Amino acid sequence: MKKILITGAAGFIGSKVSETLLKDEYDVIGVDNLNNYYDIRLKFWRLDNLRKYNNFIFYKIDIENYKYLKEIFQIYQPDAVINLAARAGVRYSLENPFIYFSTNAGGNLNLLELCREYKVPKFILASTSSLYAGQKMPFKEDLPVNTPISPYAASKKAAEAMAYTYHYLYGIDVTILRYFTVYGPAGRPDMSPFRFIKWIMKGSSLEIFGDGSQQRDFTYIDDIARGTIKALRPLDYEIINLGSNKPYRLDESIKLMEEYIGREAKCNNKEFLKVDMKVTWADVEKAKKLLDWRPRVSLEEGIKRTIQWTKENWEWVKNIKIN
Repeated sequence: MKKILITGAAGFIGSKVSETLLKDEYDVIGVDNLNNYYDIRLKFWRLDNLRKYNNFIFYKIDIENYKYLKEIFQIYQPDAVINLAARAGVRYSLENPFIYFSTNAGGNLNLLELCREYKVPKFILASTSSLYAGQKMPFKEDLPVNTPISPYAASKKAAEAMAYTYHYLYGIDVTILRYFTVYGPAGRPDMSPFRFIKWIMKGSSLEIFGDGSQQRDFTYIDDIARGTIKALRPLDYEIINLGSNKPYRLDESIKLMEEYIGREAKCNNKEFLKVDMKVTWADVEKAKKLLDWRPRVSLEEGIKRTIQWTKENWEWVKNIKIN
């Protein structure tokens, strides 16, 4: 299995998964619509890094466009598809729920149907810890996730359901990965690690929804990429958590940023949002057993690396727009 189609290849997770595969001499066909949900300069920076590899091919395609996707499948006949293209972000899904369903559910269906037609044996779907809202912790994969509390989570639940249908009907080997608060260098500027680091370095106030006591199972990008690639192995049908299994309070992460940047944060606390989860905590025993995977990078080390990248790229990163 050496020819991999990766959707969302210019995205945060997609670019790191692509880079890791390229270094391991896989052929990667990357597609991305390069939308402007967040500052496009980050996507171009990631894409420029990938274009250094001769075994990388890129197409600007939206996964909602079945006709263009089909041409890619016809030309390259991939051995596996990793669907990392998605409309992300819980809060923005309240403003535009339609695009979340057309991309996360409809676009995913396009890919599954093309996998069926072109007999692609392996399909990996990126899903989310947001599905576990209201469940007991730590979150295990067998918990009933039938009550999503945001359009984003609901769209991912729909994608998961259709992925199972295609496994059941057509025998496609499907692995669904539920990611937990992914962060790291060149991360998404709508997520707290990128935003907070930039605001502290600029001396601006941090916009915090809640009192900072909410907890997140922060997972470093390299660990996520490694786990995603391990999921290319035959697994029949599985749902697997990828998280750090160690939730941290948001204000604890801010203290680490203050320490490594060498500047005190100015905090502007706002009302906690109803669609946000109070705590996320991944049980990763299944990933250990089936993928021989476990997180390696601590939050302390991950924050340090992210700040180092930010400093090295500060001349352009300082101008990145925060959603």
